[in-house]
Amino acid sequence: MNSLLIVLIQIAGQVITILIIVHVILSYFLSPYHPVRLTIDRLVEPLLSPIRQILPQTGMIDFSPLVLLILVQLISALLLSILQG
Repeated sequence: MNSLLIVLIQIAGQVITILIIVHVILSYFLSPYHPVRLTIDRLVEPLLSPIRQILPQTGMIDFSPLVLLILVQLISALLLSILQG
């Protein structure tokens, strides 16, 4: 049971990381109304919006995806270390 939970946490961390990276890349190339971008936005924006409320405005550069990537990696590593040891 414990190893299944470890694998699920690893997969969830990787999927969220990939979604964040795809979200950032697609924001440069696709229209905000493109169906693929809308779908990914629906998944990622609820995670980004609380971070955007905390971070100060930096003009055109949005650091919230970077902060979210770091948080996902930290939380995943913390959970894995608790479960493994």
